[in-house]
Amino acid sequence: MTISTHDNFIVVKKKSNDLKKFIFLLKPLLPIQLKDKNLIVDLLDYQLMSLNDLLLFQKISDEYKEANKSFVVVTNSLNANELPEGIMVVPTLQEAEDIIEMEEIERELGF
Repeated sequence: MTISTHDNFIVVKKKSNDLKKFIFLLKPLLPIQLKDKNLIVDLLDYQLMSLNDLLLFQKISDEYKEANKSFVVVTNSLNANELPEGIMVVPTLQEAEDIIEMEEIERELGF
């Protein structure tokens, strides 16, 4: 897993083909290293992504929403019509950055 820090978000990129192991390694970082940061999970290299795989991130997504932070998964392996509403999913890193910027503005305005 690689972690890159930017001004208002962190990008975590999966390196292995084992998605459950990736989530297992990611969860301990959330309350420590990734606390109070917007998070982008880059899964562009994971071509075997399924809806069930995406749902593994549901709890993390809910925790970020409760903390008033953004959580975005980047993958282009899923059909846009199948995506659940509870997890923000976009096909490119640029769109993920744009979503975080928009959500930050909404939070500043009190939406």
